Amino acid sequence: MAASVAGVGGVTGRAGRVWPVPGTPVVVRGWDPPATPYGPGHRGIDLAAPPGTEIRAVAAGRVTFAGPVAGKGVLTITLDGPGSPPLRTTYEPVRALVREGEHVSAGQPVAVIEAATEPDAEPDADHPAEPGTDLPPHCTQSCLHWGLKRGDAYLNPLALVHGGHVRLLPVWGV
Repeated sequence: MAASVAGVGGVTGRAGRVWPVPGTPVVVRGWDPPATPYGPGHRGIDLAAPPGTEIRAVAAGRVTFAGPVAGKGVLTITLDGPGSPPLRTTYEPVRALVREGEHVSAGQPVAVIEAATEPDAEPDADHPAEPGTDLPPHCTQSCLHWGLKRGDAYLNPLALVHGGHVRLLPVWGV
């Protein structure tokens, strides 16, 4: 089930943050953290994005990896800001437009979605599988897998673009 997420030109209510894909993002697969560190789940979100779609940096940071992992192009950006260890965003499958060590700004084009490596391979109803594997398909259509980590902990990347909870504090002496 896909869900459309509102945004104006990719800019959200979070200062200095943008959606990684242009237009109104469509989430084709949401955040589903595993119950155990190596259990099944989805450690990021998938946004609909056809091959060739320009991917933008969600926030300012430094490119810490740009290259292939398991046959797919991956881009990792360590974000500027507080927290230790720092937040890292990942984007795949992409062809990077930036190099390791380069500093990027929020909204800067950093990659483009790669075409499927086996465009003729399609999962069937009896055995939905990633081409060449026994694994279920990651996306049934072209998508950007967008992840977020702090250290070894996977986090929901939507936290970067959605505002946090509002908490009213007591006003003393009123």
